[in-house]
Amino acid sequence: MAKQSVDRTPAGQAIEDLIIEIVATFFLLRAEGMRIGVVSSSGEGYWSVLRLLKVNGAQTVPQIARYRYVPRQSVQKLANEMLKDGVIEFVNNPAHRRSKLMRLTPKGETVFAELSDRIALLSETLAAQKNVDQLQDAVDIVKQLHQQLRDMLNQ
Repeated sequence: MAKQSVDRTPAGQAIEDLIIEIVATFFLLRAEGMRIGVVSSSGEGYWSVLRLLKVNGAQTVPQIARYRYVPRQSVQKLANEMLKDGVIEFVNNPAHRRSKLMRLTPKGETVFAELSDRIALLSETLAAQKNVDQLQDAVDIVKQLHQQLRDMLNQ
């Protein structure tokens, strides 16, 4: 495959720099998430799956995998861990006989609240002396990139 030369623009370079920083920050956040218990020991987003179930209701393993753009097997492995922990349960899916729905248990609701408090504390610590308008601008830009990438992947 021939190497294609790209005419670099300041905006393109800024996006590249942003991607590099997001990726580097992701790994630091995952390490901190493991330390505070919101990420599983295998690096999977324990809290984020609880959040998806809390916000969107019961879902199948394949639905969560598609939403997160990860292999179904990694979500299944995490679901098995969460089932063992008693934070989710599998229930019959009226839309599909073989693909059960995952839903939060009462213990899952409690664990979700506890983990959310840990994330809130981390967020408040990181927010100290930051400009709220700049933070909101950063959120807006990352959301736009998120949607743009989703659109590209779904073409």
